[in-house]
Amino acid sequence: MSELRIYPEERGDVPTVISEPREIARRLAEIDVVFERWEASQELDADATHDEIIEAYREDVDRLMQRYGFKSLDVISIHPEHPRRRELRDKLLHEHTHAESEMRFFVDGEALFYIRKNGRVFGLLCGRGDLVSVPANTAHWFDMGDQPSLKMIRLFTDDGGLPPYFTGNRISERFPRLEQALNHESVE
Repeated sequence: MSELRIYPEERGDVPTVISEPREIARRLAEIDVVFERWEASQELDADATHDEIIEAYREDVDRLMQRYGFKSLDVISIHPEHPRRRELRDKLLHEHTHAESEMRFFVDGEALFYIRKNGRVFGLLCGRGDLVSVPANTAHWFDMGDQPSLKMIRLFTDDGGLPPYFTGNRISERFPRLEQALNHESVE
């Protein structure tokens, strides 16, 4: 289930919580972030290949690529036994930006996506069927959890994917991780 928590940037402990998808989309649109709920209706095996995942959603992927001018895509598929899961999680937990826009469609699993803009931090709990964009040069971080189980399609306006540019800001340490958010806990 999608949930948006909006925090003041300076104090991360008292969020406004929104769970209605249309209101989530409206609030994120205020910061130029696209959010949509899709029907993730394609059943995929746990070991589905990247090509099988893309083909299952080919019509929607092609529509998004044309509508937003995306030039490339990839698939992230991480499971609890992935040998680099801790390394990948740690890297994404640090605030960063990208020079180009990206969009993510959650095929399966869940993750917590934070976007910092206009003095606020938007914590978006994403799950199967959620589509979210990140505009170019927007500070954000991502938590897939300690035991990730996640499949998502990412679309890019750049042909080679998006290298992260880390801001050096340690703000992400002040906000709940995925496990805390799922349990409605705050950061100590």
